[in-house]
Amino acid sequence: MAQSSIIFAGSSHGELALKVAEHLNLRLGKLQIETFPDGEIGVQVLENVRGRDAFVLQSPAFKPNHFLMELLIIVDALKRASVNSITVVLPYFAYARQDRKDKGRMPITARLVADLLEKAGITRLLTVDLHTEQIQGFFNIPVDNLYARPLFVDALKQHGLEKVVIVSPDVGSNKMARRYAEALKTDLAIVDKRRLGERTVQINALIGDVHGKDLVIVDDIASTGNTLEMAAKASKERGAKRVFAVVTHGLFLEGVELEGIDGIFTTDTIPQKRKGVHVVSVAPLLKEAISCIIEDKSISSFLKDKDR
Repeated sequence: MAQSSIIFAGSSHGELALKVAEHLNLRLGKLQIETFPDGEIGVQVLENVRGRDAFVLQSPAFKPNHFLMELLIIVDALKRASVNSITVVLPYFAYARQDRKDKGRMPITARLVADLLEKAGITRLLTVDLHTEQIQGFFNIPVDNLYARPLFVDALKQHGLEKVVIVSPDVGSNKMARRYAEALKTDLAIVDKRRLGERTVQINALIGDVHGKDLVIVDDIASTGNTLEMAAKASKERGAKRVFAVVTHGLFLEGVELEGIDGIFTTDTIPQKRKGVHVVSVAPLLKEAISCIIEDKSISSFLKDKDR
């Protein structure tokens, strides 16, 4: 691996950063990160990075405001230390669900995050399963959106499911669900969901034959788990045998029970706190993408190969 490249880790997910660095055969760069008594964040780069290509891994889950601010400060420190380029590896893109105005006088916070990252001085963004692909258009720099689907497909094939049906928990997930169904060569069912509030959803209908089958509900983000629970309940009421959930970014906030779900698959894009979850690591995926960037290879070709 080119010695001009160096990877740094914010304080949000050191375990994943270390895995990626080990896969790349690189050591983690030395940073000093501290929080002052008044809550301000201080950062110092503890080695010479002049002219080097820096990668910064940060996953702003659970404390998005703190970790995003910390990331911006790390980027600023590296820029002022005269690095050649700064690629931010953001496995989980915080505020991605606020990507449009669906009510009057609402912000588009995902765009604000994009502006902040660009203004700080990043030259490229690498992320996993953006909530909507349109977020890439919020940036005026290259954005590489990796897909966890091939990793999940391999894990599901090894799990011994029978008569599988992929379930889209809402209209917004239809495209993702269809790609899972195509990869597994199976049928697709769709849940007609209406969101009544931030923590409340209503299931109006389940379209598709699910009787006596193993269902796999796929989604990119789950925090309260209400959508998964309601979809699982509706599926079992219609005769589903077992219901599994596949979620790229499994936040699963404290107190979330996920009743009716027989098994959960998620990734380590964020530190996984929930016990009994089958965690698929994205470290190999991130390693391959970073290698493509370092070696000036096509990431899109790599992604197509992974989807075969």
